[in-house]
Amino acid sequence: MIPRVTQQTVQRQTLANLQGNLSAMAAMQGQLSSGKKITAPSDDPAGASDMLRLRSEQRTIAQHSRNAADGSSWLTTVDTAMSSSLVQMRRARDLVVQGGDGALGPVSREALATELEGIKNSLLEQANATYLGRTVFAGTSNAGVAFDPTTYAFTGVPGAAPVERRVGATTTVRVDSDGQSVFGAGTTSVFALLDSAAATLRAGGDPTVHLNALDGHMNSMLTEIAAAGSRHDQVLTAITSLESQDLDVKSMLSGVEDIDLAKTIMELQMQQVAYQGALGAAAKVIQPSLQDFLR
Repeated sequence: MIPRVTQQTVQRQTLANLQGNLSAMAAMQGQLSSGKKITAPSDDPAGASDMLRLRSEQRTIAQHSRNAADGSSWLTTVDTAMSSSLVQMRRARDLVVQGGDGALGPVSREALATELEGIKNSLLEQANATYLGRTVFAGTSNAGVAFDPTTYAFTGVPGAAPVERRVGATTTVRVDSDGQSVFGAGTTSVFALLDSAAATLRAGGDPTVHLNALDGHMNSMLTEIAAAGSRHDQVLTAITSLESQDLDVKSMLSGVEDIDLAKTIMELQMQQVAYQGALGAAAKVIQPSLQDFLR
């Protein structure tokens, strides 16, 4: 039996086809204007899942990059303070050796003692160096200074609660320095040692008796400079690696969600031609009027 096809059926089918062509063309125009082929999970569920995973990985890399940049700044502050302190210590050693000359008079000894005290104050300033308000030689201490300027007491906890930055999924790097292991503390600190050397000079004694202790502190500083440099190199390597990872993830993300511009333009043109053809066909199909039926 041949089904009956009415004019209304033809019109409905024709309008439905037109609407379908128009929707497809609108979707292509949306992709072209946004540059993205996935604007909703329903567009490509598998691609949307990959896109969300890559974006999550991108955020993780960005956080690790911020951590690494912050760690680099911490270690740069440590390195600058340590390098300056080592220069000051070498000058102090020269002054102590010079003060061992028994021919020096009281005025010369006083001048040497005064300069040693100035070096001590400079060392205290370096030992209390801060980055963004945090002392870089006192770990997680919030005392404001690593060393008390009067008693030279250390405000941090030796060897405990270091400041670390995570620069990878399984990699953390210490970015501070243990001030007590470098400068000492209290009566055994390098600050107290320079005070003693200055007092010895003023008393007319031989300050060279403090040379071994000075050398010991200098060796500690050299050791810490090497350790901080090694950690800084690790952070810089992590920064380079994270930059490479970020480029890789961006490339993969672009492959998942970005359109192929030339292909999309071609498909849009084809869709426009199809729509124009559908409009022409619809104009002929819907053309009959009531007068045509009455003839």
